[in-house]
Amino acid sequence: MKALQYREIGAPPEVVMVPDPQPGPGQVLLKVTAAGVCHSDIAVMSWPAEGFPYALPLTLGHEGVGTVAALGTGVTGLAEGDAVAVYGPWGCGTCAKCAEGKENYCLRADELGIRPPGLGAPGAMAEYLLVDDPRHLTPIDGLDPVATVPLTDAGLTPYHAIKRSLPKLLPGSTAVVIGAGGLGHVAVQLLRGMTAARVIALDVSEDKLALARAVGAHDTVLSDARAAATVRELTGGIGAQAVFDFVGAEPTVKTAAAVAAVEADVSIVGIGGAALPVGFGHLPFEVSVSAPYWGSRGEFIEVLNLARAGVVAVHTETFSLDEAPLAYERLHAGKINGRAVILPNG
Repeated sequence: MKALQYREIGAPPEVVMVPDPQPGPGQVLLKVTAAGVCHSDIAVMSWPAEGFPYALPLTLGHEGVGTVAALGTGVTGLAEGDAVAVYGPWGCGTCAKCAEGKENYCLRADELGIRPPGLGAPGAMAEYLLVDDPRHLTPIDGLDPVATVPLTDAGLTPYHAIKRSLPKLLPGSTAVVIGAGGLGHVAVQLLRGMTAARVIALDVSEDKLALARAVGAHDTVLSDARAAATVRELTGGIGAQAVFDFVGAEPTVKTAAAVAAVEADVSIVGIGGAALPVGFGHLPFEVSVSAPYWGSRGEFIEVLNLARAGVVAVHTETFSLDEAPLAYERLHAGKINGRAVILPNG
């Protein structure tokens, strides 16, 4: 089968031929209908050789939707041809966090060498994907695969971050979204659909600010040196009760701190690598700072239900598997508006 692989440190990904996977006991083989392109993949391919965490070659793609092609022995509850979405942050299934459905916070994944597809295990940017356990598959029940696949990360991750801040997003409150790209434009929709908060979106790109306005942002602000002051002006000097930074770079975390209100939540979702100092005098009183990761299996089902209800719809651009390297080039250049989706069998 064809697969998009990262094969050499510092080199661009390549479309290559690899052996077709076969499901072992308890496993499920999917024919991939859609696979999402993510900035996390670029972060992986930018990692220096020293300390690189995964074995190469690595088939990319941690967002996947497909149809069941074959079942390993012992698998029940699924049938060939079922259309399913893949829950990406695989865990051990038995630790205290996994028992809560929080496999994104599995306590034993590192110890056991469990990796998500595309982030250590072979990913979804291939004609077929091997899934370790049927519990990581959720029926999409008529949802469009292209529209659904970004929800497995670009929907689930902001949903998880926003859900923990819902008690603070009351009528009269403000939520700030920093970075209106793949995850950020989804966050705007979730905030509009789930809260009464005023939503202010920040980005360095006018195109992405236009997308944020199109999906419901009340206000948009160019993310420059004046951005924090502008947000303060828009909120009457109070600031925002919840701030979601989908970039995580030094300038954006500083902006997040500068726009946070007293008792605000600041969620640094982006993997830009910057840190935000926490301590008396660094932030307004009782500001909570978190770095959330993906979401739980239960939250994954909730996100798909929001899509069925029309609350969230991801703006997508599609590419064939042969065009996947181009999709990464465009993403790296900031030319993807929304989320890029690969069609391995399209």
